[in-house]
Amino acid sequence: MGGGGSEVKFSSKIPYAKKDRESAFIILCGIFVGSLVISEVLASKIIALGKIYVPAGVLAYAVTFAVTDVVSEIWGKNYAKQVVLAGLFSLGAVFLLIRLAIILPAAPFWTEEGAFTSILGMEKGATRIILASVVAYLVSQYHDVWAFHFWRKVTRERHLWLRNNASTLVSQAIDTCLFIFLAFYGVFPLLPLILGQYFIKLCIALLDTPVVYGLVHLLKRPPAKVPLRLPF
Repeated sequence: MGGGGSEVKFSSKIPYAKKDRESAFIILCGIFVGSLVISEVLASKIIALGKIYVPAGVLAYAVTFAVTDVVSEIWGKNYAKQVVLAGLFSLGAVFLLIRLAIILPAAPFWTEEGAFTSILGMEKGATRIILASVVAYLVSQYHDVWAFHFWRKVTRERHLWLRNNASTLVSQAIDTCLFIFLAFYGVFPLLPLILGQYFIKLCIALLDTPVVYGLVHLLKRPPAKVPLRLPF
């Protein structure tokens, strides 16, 4: 920018539309990873929704499916797979850091070691639950990306609501069945857990459709004449 009265010139090397899209992608990746990781932490509390009991992390985890649908719609299948892979590495890093924090000796005045371990879900049987969570995550998320693009092709890129819900509802069913079977087979009755969790996930998936539409509409707008400026 020159002195007073001179015209503002924008660089032609990196279009602002591209910069805006890159910023949006990074923000969505952050939301995906943050929701995924906190869902694992919140899962240590079981909440009551009427007579249905589900882990408190169910809402945060549902956010990840909405994010991959938006990424799939705007950036394509390969970008969505990268987001899923980033989530896997993030989970691995978080589990290792939590394990390290538990292994390290506590300060002499620290008396909450039991509660700390319990809240972070690292008590007896945690390894089985973690493995079940990772397997269910990978299978369901990759299915979600594949199914979204399958329905996108079938509908000739029309009816976003259809591919959003058709991919998410089936993927959530896969995630719920796989996780509960691998984590709790032989410990708890499986069918009530599966039905209860899937019902809540189904409701959340249907409610997130307007959010997906809104984000897609926002990201598909014609590029602004001025760059996107974040407040930080």
